[in-house]
Amino acid sequence: MRKEQRHTGAFTIDQTDEMYAEELEAFLIWMKDAGYTVHTQKNYLGDVKQFLCTLRDKPLDQVKKIHVMSYLSKAREGGAGDSTRNRKHAAVSSFFKALQEFELCSTNPASGIKKAKTVKNRMPVYLDEHEIRPFLLAVEGKYANRNTAIFLLMVYMGLRVGEVHSLNVSDYSRERRTLDVFGKGRKWRTLPVPEAVCDILDRAVAERLTPWRGKEDAMFVSQKGRRLAVRSIQQIATETFERFQQDKGAQARVAYSSHKLRHTFATMLLRKGADLRTVQELLGHSSIQTTTVYTHVTDREKEKAMDKLDIQVPMVES
Repeated sequence: MRKEQRHTGAFTIDQTDEMYAEELEAFLIWMKDAGYTVHTQKNYLGDVKQFLCTLRDKPLDQVKKIHVMSYLSKAREGGAGDSTRNRKHAAVSSFFKALQEFELCSTNPASGIKKAKTVKNRMPVYLDEHEIRPFLLAVEGKYANRNTAIFLLMVYMGLRVGEVHSLNVSDYSRERRTLDVFGKGRKWRTLPVPEAVCDILDRAVAERLTPWRGKEDAMFVSQKGRRLAVRSIQQIATETFERFQQDKGAQARVAYSSHKLRHTFATMLLRKGADLRTVQELLGHSSIQTTTVYTHVTDREKEKAMDKLDIQVPMVES
């Protein structure tokens, strides 16, 4: 039976896989060695394959900047926003960087192309502190302790979804109450674990399913005995947020996601007077500029600040 071909642009994915098999394999090896998460590897490979489809069978050494720009432009026309466009650009650029390192290509036609300007200082979506408990009470099911532990790590320790996915049991020290987290840029950071979080984490580890692989050290395991996938964590969060907001009308519901719990953590710390540099370290940001997005204030706080003004307006005779 002939394998069905999936069409993407001018060339098929199957033709692309065959034509550029060595280069795609090299790119995957490069990403694994660079410490990219499985989630990022999947996205980048998909973006690169889409790009390669537009080249037909052109040798990669003949690819020029205009071909990359054409791909990004078509992505725009297809509805891709600034962030998606920039991710596709980063994927193609990383692909050629990998090929250069493996001496499979001499140039990187994606270098020098400017990023799309994304909206800056947009206020992050987050839970108010009083909403955290009701959200956690919305956790249900057979794996409630596991899922609660996952959410606590995000909302009270600021972990990214990918960092939760990558956690191993050996990264957690109950005695020292610390957690070693492998974050972006292949950087480790050690975080103190609040006592209340330790209690739930201990329960989750004690109830942890026996992994399918004997040497699997994953802290969070799926019902199939594998490391819990990023997409699974995101789906669990989506379902919990739906239950959390089930009593609200459609117009009143907020577009929450798992990453919004990390926003909640940062916002809470800064509102309680935590130093910006400390918050940067806890979040694992390489630049403090990234952390400043959390220094937003609410409309209520603006009104309270304005109420402190002693406004004196002279009477004007009519």
